[in-house]
Amino acid sequence: MRPHPAGPPAAPDTARPAGLRARPAARHLVAVLTGALLLAAAAPALSAGPAPGGHNARSWTGTWAAGPTTAPASDTTEFKNETIRQTVHTSIGGDQVRVRLSNEFGSGPLVIGEARVARPAPGGPSSRIDPRTDRPLTFGGRTSVTVPAGAPLLSDPVSLRVPAGTDLVVSIHLPGPTRGSTLHASAFQHNHVAAGNVTGRADIEPTATVDRWYFLTGVSVSTGRSSSAVVTLGDSITDGSDTDVGANHRWPDFLAGRLRASAGPDAMGVLNEGIGGNRLLHDPNPPAGSDAEDFAAYFGQSALRRFDRDVASQPGAEHLIVLLGVNDLGHPGTVAPESERVTAAELIEAHRQIIARAHDRGLKAYGGTVLPFKGDTLGFYSPENEAARQTLNRWIRTGGEYDGVVDFDKALRDPSDPQRLLARYDSGDGLHPNDAGAEAMAGAVPLRLLR
Repeated sequence: MRPHPAGPPAAPDTARPAGLRARPAARHLVAVLTGALLLAAAAPALSAGPAPGGHNARSWTGTWAAGPTTAPASDTTEFKNETIRQTVHTSIGGDQVRVRLSNEFGSGPLVIGEARVARPAPGGPSSRIDPRTDRPLTFGGRTSVTVPAGAPLLSDPVSLRVPAGTDLVVSIHLPGPTRGSTLHASAFQHNHVAAGNVTGRADIEPTATVDRWYFLTGVSVSTGRSSSAVVTLGDSITDGSDTDVGANHRWPDFLAGRLRASAGPDAMGVLNEGIGGNRLLHDPNPPAGSDAEDFAAYFGQSALRRFDRDVASQPGAEHLIVLLGVNDLGHPGTVAPESERVTAAELIEAHRQIIARAHDRGLKAYGGTVLPFKGDTLGFYSPENEAARQTLNRWIRTGGEYDGVVDFDKALRDPSDPQRLLARYDSGDGLHPNDAGAEAMAGAVPLRLLR
C-alpha cells in the first residue's frame, strides 16, 4: 500500500483509523464478469437465488454487516498486489455462507484476484486461519472478478459450518493498484495486509495491521431453520467507539449474546449498521479549510440516504433499532457548518421517515432514546442541544409512532444529574459509553420486542 498520514486527528464522534503503509508489486490479470452477472451482483440481497451448479434456492440471514463509506482526498491508501485478511464476528451460525463485497464508492473498476473465507486457527493470532475450513469464494462460478464502480458484489454460496458468536476470516487479493475507496473506517478489530496473493495460506506475514474493513460489507448464512435479523442503525455509539479493540464489545455484540442465550426456537442475526459520525439528515460537509476535511468523509452518507442499502436490503431483516440524532445536534459549529443546525421538529420528521420506510419493507421499528452528553469533551453540549434532545426523547417514548422503545438514556444516565452519563459507563469523553456502558445498552433492549 502507498503510505498516507497516520490517521485523522481526534474529532467528534469519529474513531481514529490506523495509519497505513505499502509496498508495490506486479499486476495480475483477471477475468471480467459478464453483464448479467454484474447486474445480479448489484441487486439487493434480500434472498439468494439458485447457486451455480443447480443448488436449490435457500433463505439467507445476515450474520454480520458494516456500513461502507468513502475516504477523504487526504487518505491516499493504495494496495498493490496485496492480500487483505479481515476478521468479522458472527451473530448467528449456519452451514452455508455468502460474502458481500463492495466497490460502491470506487471511481473505477475493482479487480479481485482471489477471495477466500475460513475460520480462524484455534488459539492463534487473527492473521492465522484453520486450513481445514479454508474455502474459495466464487462469483458466478469465477474465482477472480472485476466489480464496476458504484456496485456491490455478492458471492456464490459456500458450504462451511459457521458457529454463532465466533470469528470468520475473509481474505481478498488485490492484484493491481487499488485505492482503498470503499471502507468502514472504525472496525475496532485488527485486520492484516500481506504482500502478494496469500489468500490461501494458513499463516501470513503481515506488512501492515489496520483497524478498518476494506471492500467487505456483509456476511450472510443459511441456517436450515427459521431465522431473521435485527438491524441496528446508528452512529459511533452503535459502531463501538471507545470499546476494546478485538473484544467484540459493541452494544449490538452484547445484544447478539443475549439473544443466543435466551430461550426460543428461532435464531436471530444482529447486523451493526453504525457509522462513526453519522447523521440522520446530512451527509458529511466539513467547513472549507478545517481539519474535518481530513476525516469527515468517514462519517458516511446520511441515514435517510443509506437506509435502502444498509437496512432495507439486509438478508432476513425483520426488526430495526434506531439510535441517531446526537451528531445532528453536535456537528454544526464543530465539524459541520452552522447552517446545518437542526431543530427537534426536524429530527422527529426524519425519524418518521425512517419508520415509514421500515414499515413499507415490513420491518418493525424501535426507537432508541439519545444518550446524555453534558460535560462532553467534543463541544456537543449546549442548553439548546439538551432541550432538543429532551424533546426528541419525549417523542420517542410517548409519541406512539415507533413499534417499541429502547430507553438507552434511562439505562445509562446519572440519576443525580440526568443530563450526564453515569461515570461507570463513561469512556472518558462524556459522550461515548465504555465496554460496561455498551453492555448496559444491550441490557436495555426488551427482548420481547424481537420475538
